[in-house]
Amino acid sequence: MHIRKAVSSDAEELSALLNEIIRAGGTTALETPLSAAEFADWFIDGEFPLACHVAEHKQALVGFQSLSLYGDPPKGVADIATFARMNPKTAGVGSALFPATRVAAEEFGLEFINATIRADNFSGLGYYAKMGFETYARLVQVPLQDGTPVDRIKKRFSVEAQHRTTPHA
Repeated sequence: MHIRKAVSSDAEELSALLNEIIRAGGTTALETPLSAAEFADWFIDGEFPLACHVAEHKQALVGFQSLSLYGDPPKGVADIATFARMNPKTAGVGSALFPATRVAAEEFGLEFINATIRADNFSGLGYYAKMGFETYARLVQVPLQDGTPVDRIKKRFSVEAQHRTTPHA
């Protein structure tokens, strides 16, 4: 698997990947499909994205991970979003993407990376725990577009703590 920075020309393929996840429901807080232009603005080159990396496997984009400042987070904090292609599924996409995201967070001088995950997204909760994120808050009964209440779990990754515990060659 090859990891690289996302470019605007990836938006068409990545929006299709994301829209399949949105249409399937149950894992992302995003509920409305995005056009390629909207995707590029939200995740690659708009006002809020800091970094976006893609995972390529067998000449296809199989996932992406972004850091953004959408919603005006506290100073030193950025939000992470991670998505992997549903069909065909490729194992290890998130784990392959996170080191590049962690380096980007260090380069931006972030203290924490925030992940807000639907409480019913068990694979997402497990993934972020595996990457070293710790739960620090719960948003109770946030309504979906259809009114269904779903809790959101807020997890954070301490960039500095990771930096101190990772030996540098």
